[in-house]
Amino acid sequence: MKARDLVERFEQFAPKKLAMDKDPVGLQIGSLDQEIHKVMTTLDVRPEVVDEAIDNDVDFIFAHHPVMFHPAHNLDLDDPQNAMYAKIIANHITVYAAHTNLDSADGGMNDWLAESLQLSHLTGLVPAYDESVFRLTVQVQKVYAAAVRMSLVDAGAQASADQYSGYTYEIDGTVYYVPKAGADPTMGAAGEPNEIEDSRLEFEVPEKNLHKVLRTLADVHPLEKPLYNLIRLEDKKHHFTMGRIGNLPRSMTVKEFAEYCKQVFAVSGLRVIAKDLTKPIQRIAILGGDGGKFFHLAQQKGADAYVTGDVYYHTGHDMLAADFPVIDPGHHIESICIPKLASMFKRWSDDNDWHLDVYQSKINTDPFTFM
Repeated sequence: MKARDLVERFEQFAPKKLAMDKDPVGLQIGSLDQEIHKVMTTLDVRPEVVDEAIDNDVDFIFAHHPVMFHPAHNLDLDDPQNAMYAKIIANHITVYAAHTNLDSADGGMNDWLAESLQLSHLTGLVPAYDESVFRLTVQVQKVYAAAVRMSLVDAGAQASADQYSGYTYEIDGTVYYVPKAGADPTMGAAGEPNEIEDSRLEFEVPEKNLHKVLRTLADVHPLEKPLYNLIRLEDKKHHFTMGRIGNLPRSMTVKEFAEYCKQVFAVSGLRVIAKDLTKPIQRIAILGGDGGKFFHLAQQKGADAYVTGDVYYHTGHDMLAADFPVIDPGHHIESICIPKLASMFKRWSDDNDWHLDVYQSKINTDPFTFM
């Protein structure tokens, strides 16, 4: 398989358009046309991670954090960062990064973090991208309706329904027509009235699935030019958000919750910003990475406390002034992506018969040591 096959499947899950402005997501080093056999999932691409990839015959590194946040100004190999780039290229390794697009994807980074805290009744925190939804209406002979419907649903044409999947609408009717001379395909005698049993299928298609759905329609519809109508639904959009807000299984004090976070995220220490450690909390906002600037939004949206990393000194003062408890377990809790991505890639490999080996990086890239 080619690197492109994995990337195209991943970008159906977390399109690059979900990324924040100027976030350099996507291909970092190498070529998407490279044949790949073994992918490694990692949080960061550091020299020791590259050595690990080489030692394990990895030809594709899939990282959360982009390896090239800042462009190289020269190719001086005495610079450790440049030397790492050279080693990646010399060993024919392709590197791809999914950063804030993975943070905002449904079922992505922040859902994984919320799930780890057992949060329920989830809502989004930071608006990221509003995706258009289209209503697709397809007309097809009734005898073909079930096959066309199932194919389009598999391709991603599904009406919105929280408690169901594959939800579509179908109505049957009769089409009356008179074939003209030379009609192709010929259905009935030229010049003679005819009728057939037809079905009208209705779907709601997210923008990200539209190309695949229309391509599938062209492949499975019995007519050379399928009969369909497509309307953008201005009153219905899918809202992608970065961060989640949800309820803990039970109320806890700030201190109890901080201890719970240490256990869940397996950290030896964390920072707590709170006026009162005995304050009861239950509705929690969480945003992996550097999310301190969004604490006002978390508070406005009804969170009792906020979990995020890399809180700045003066921002901590502002949080205290707002009497809003914040737990900072560090940026490295996002390493949850390593097993989660690996599991997803293994499933896709099985589904698509890729025969792709998946390796999880075992290097701890957290730069901080708690004493």
